[in-house]
Amino acid sequence: MGLFWGCGVVKDCPKTGDTYKGLSQTDLAKSISASREAIGKYERNEAMPSVETAKKIADVFEVTLDYLVDDTATAAFDKQTVKRIQDIELLNEEDKKHLIALMDAFLRDAKTKMAYAS
Repeated sequence: MGLFWGCGVVKDCPKTGDTYKGLSQTDLAKSISASREAIGKYERNEAMPSVETAKKIADVFEVTLDYLVDDTATAAFDKQTVKRIQDIELLNEEDKKHLIALMDAFLRDAKTKMAYAS
């Protein structure tokens, strides 16, 4: 895995043949109202997509726009995860603490299971 597009538009996206997450260049181009040639230029780093086009690509791959443009990003959060984080931010402090404690306990247990499974 790694950067499959020269411009860094798609990172850590499983590539099989000429498809990205099951989409061909043509499919992706149609879904964002662009030409297949433009997608090819993005791949070869011959052109950079506009912000609007990059946003459409982010929507197709269900990642955030900042993930697409930040080549130092190490984690990708899908839109559902980002929405959950935003919802957590709206909670009162006591509820946030309870939720964080629950998540910490779950993650601790999951890591322990993984450690003993290997």
